[in-house]
Amino acid sequence: MFNKDRWNEILEALNANRFRTMLTAFGVFWGIFILVLLLALVTGLRNGVSKDFGNFATNSMFVWGQGTSKPYKGLPKGRRVQFKMIDGEILKEKIPELKVVSPRNQLGGYQGTNNVTRKEKTGAFKVCGDYPEFILQQPMDILSGRFISYSDINDKRKAVVIGKGVVESLFEFGEEPVGDYIKINGVNFLVVGTFKSPSSAGDNEELANTVYVPFTTFNQVFNNADNVRYFAITAQDNVSITTLKPRVLEIMRQQRTIHPNDKRAIGNRDLAESFEKITGLFDILKFVGFFVGALVLMSGVIGISNIMLIVVKERTKEIGVRRALGATPWNIRAQVLQESLVLTILSGMVGVAFSAGGIWIMNYILSLSGPVENFANPSVNIQVIALALLILIISGLLAGLIPATRATQMKPVDALRVD
Repeated sequence: MFNKDRWNEILEALNANRFRTMLTAFGVFWGIFILVLLLALVTGLRNGVSKDFGNFATNSMFVWGQGTSKPYKGLPKGRRVQFKMIDGEILKEKIPELKVVSPRNQLGGYQGTNNVTRKEKTGAFKVCGDYPEFILQQPMDILSGRFISYSDINDKRKAVVIGKGVVESLFEFGEEPVGDYIKINGVNFLVVGTFKSPSSAGDNEELANTVYVPFTTFNQVFNNADNVRYFAITAQDNVSITTLKPRVLEIMRQQRTIHPNDKRAIGNRDLAESFEKITGLFDILKFVGFFVGALVLMSGVIGISNIMLIVVKERTKEIGVRRALGATPWNIRAQVLQESLVLTILSGMVGVAFSAGGIWIMNYILSLSGPVENFANPSVNIQVIALALLILIISGLLAGLIPATRATQMKPVDALRVD
């Protein structure tokens, strides 16, 4: 029974040798500290690596044309595969499980040669020809104006939506880009919208330095006919793009007259498959974090168990007196278990508090220094803290189990004879 007298006894027992108590508690403190911190670091790595996918829908894939490795139906080996608009239409018709099939074309790059100008300012940016539904695959926050519309597509308007990095490079602070004009390879385009990455960690550099143009306008202005550089394909929410990939590639081979066994002719990148591999890797790292933390914690628990055995031996006469006065074996066992449990939980929760402080410091440093490659927002969720508390309770009970059993095995008469 948890009463005032028992709590007084526990406090007296823990205060009897404070230095020994602190050393004993440090093992559990260090174990839980390492456990929570390792899990936070794994989460930080997961978040950082996941950022490489950007905000692009992870149930998506890209396909693009390469060189054929086999001759087929009179066509030579080494032929360059060029996708057409009709290929995307056929895909949507034959595979209804596909949610979005976006034809894409691209000009330059944000690390290439200068291709966009405004007045005396110029810069190298990635210029993409896209359809309106692309924003469903690559979410972005529209800061002003709008994204590309089907009116732009149908009328082949020279309209552009520009990223935050483009705005900062070509416009003065406070200037309103929407309604103004920029030149892409010498052709005037009207700015109809600006955007930024929705990521709270800050803009992805490449996305921020991107210019979106209506696909039809892109092909007309840059003499691209109905060619498509690559397709961004997203499956319906209840279907994995990985399961649809063989059908997609088969249809594309048929469309472009490619040998059925020519695996090199069409390049592809399955984001769902890549993301699943990374998720599996970090699940393993999370398990390793639990395993290592549990081993360190176990060493602390063993230390508490050993100290409780010493405490029981030191209090042998006291236990004998209590047994002689009518204390039951359960009373003695409960007393020892409660002392072990209190010591374990107190030291463990201090470890949780210190690890929370360590996580806060890491996030604070990251906020000051800016994004770090492959590492972002280390944290643990409430389920991990609840699990840590459960581990502490079980550990405390295990630590006190042997000493409690030893205490109840002593006969009162023998205990009273101990000097």
